[in-house]
Amino acid sequence: MIITDTHTHLYSEAFDDDRSAMVKRAIDANISRFFIPAIDSSYTASMLQLEADFPEHIFLMMGLHPTHVKANYKKELQHVEDMLAERRFYAVGEIGIDLYWDKTTLDIQIEAFRYQINLAKTYKLPIVIHCRDAFDEIFEVLEQEKSDGLFGIFHCFTGNLEQAHKAISYNMKLGIGGVVTFKNGQIDQFINQIDLEHIVLETDAPYLAPKPYRGKRNESLYIYKVLEKLSELYGISEESIAKVTTKNSKDIFGV
Repeated sequence: MIITDTHTHLYSEAFDDDRSAMVKRAIDANISRFFIPAIDSSYTASMLQLEADFPEHIFLMMGLHPTHVKANYKKELQHVEDMLAERRFYAVGEIGIDLYWDKTTLDIQIEAFRYQINLAKTYKLPIVIHCRDAFDEIFEVLEQEKSDGLFGIFHCFTGNLEQAHKAISYNMKLGIGGVVTFKNGQIDQFINQIDLEHIVLETDAPYLAPKPYRGKRNESLYIYKVLEKLSELYGISEESIAKVTTKNSKDIFGV
């Protein structure tokens, strides 16, 4: 059984004391594929080091996270563009719109999102979307940019059934993580109405740890709790969930 964590910040400072041991724990448990989203240029060196340390298991993305779209965003977007031109990445992400922390940057968040979508189209890469309190705004951009060349993952999907179907209509898989185990997460109430071919697994480590670790540091090993919950909700084996979701990740990332 091969399990794929399609979204994990393994370079985070939260892992500075035990990063190698934490990654090895996951690999030993058959979680052998880790897709690493970018945040901004300050993390690029750490991401490249992570890849050097675990070259058979780490797959990097490149992008500017919406909460890091600040006054210097054009310089940051240039860094994204330069890196994409320099070497292989497996997605443009994580990108999108976040109106939870700061609504005043909406205009430049939209600009950065659109710019990076077009970089993804240029390089024929998937996008990995971060959406918080911004479904309408995200869908508006996707509607304007939709094409056969636009595809990817709606990371940490927390919407309702209607929004799930809408995301899928834009060639997006749904990234399902620890939230599916939360009592108030709500996606557990409808996710089994979504065909598994539209689902990928993720942790978003070190954030959003599943029950019973909620509130603690998340790590990729805890993806088993997501797997267990989806097995329960779909009424099929964990092995079947792992097989289908890993295939889905390969379809998206091309590896």
